Amino acid sequence: MSDFNLSAPYGANKKKRIVGRGSSSGRGSTAGKGNKGQQSRSGGKVYVGFEGGQMPLYRRIARRGFSNYWFKKEFAIVNLRDLEARFADGDTVNKETLVLKGLANKADELIKVLGDGELTKKLTVAVDKVSASAKEKIEKVGGSVTEK
Repeated sequence: MSDFNLSAPYGANKKKRIVGRGSSSGRGSTAGKGNKGQQSRSGGKVYVGFEGGQMPLYRRIARRGFSNYWFKKEFAIVNLRDLEARFADGDTVNKETLVLKGLANKADELIKVLGDGELTKKLTVAVDKVSASAKEKIEKVGGSVTEK
């Protein structure tokens, strides 16, 4: 048997359905488009959201004013308990070191330090935002905080 004697599997090739070619074709008369009406006519289409002449939903609902949603800033959250577990005494905490320690995904994302947990190590924290409680706890143990 030849390696090049190929054939398509059964059902892979189907005959093209030809509609609107007389009643004896089995798909004549209305050609599968039903009886009368806009959608049975040639070129008879309606746009997405058309409601048969009724005022469409996207025009019925008021859309007013300004939304600040598109300008929001999302911060990666780091808690003091994470800093306590991953950093040694005297270390500097910034975006690069947080990425290296696995506490942040990317060096270009915004970082916020929150005060959940206790801190016993003196750290130098230089991130985008620090909560008031976190700042207080860091400074209490002799560390320093710089917000960018």
